Amino acid sequence: MKILVVGSGAREHAIAWKCVQSELTTRVYCAPGNGGTGGLARNIPVQADDVAGLVRFAKKERIGLAILGND
Repeated sequence: MKILVVGSGAREHAIAWKCVQSELTTRVYCAPGNGGTGGLARNIPVQADDVAGLVRFAKKERIGLAILGND
């Protein structure tokens, strides 16, 4: 399953790190991500508040699960 984690903080880094460990996960993307998430997931240049951009990316990449940070 492809997963999109939305946010750029330490919480989103921890979520992405845990998602990568699952055998069910095929790819993890972080939007916009940070320096730490770049080492374990693919950071994408879409801001967390760009709803249209996030939807467009999720549809294009066929994201199975989106996890949104609470900020």
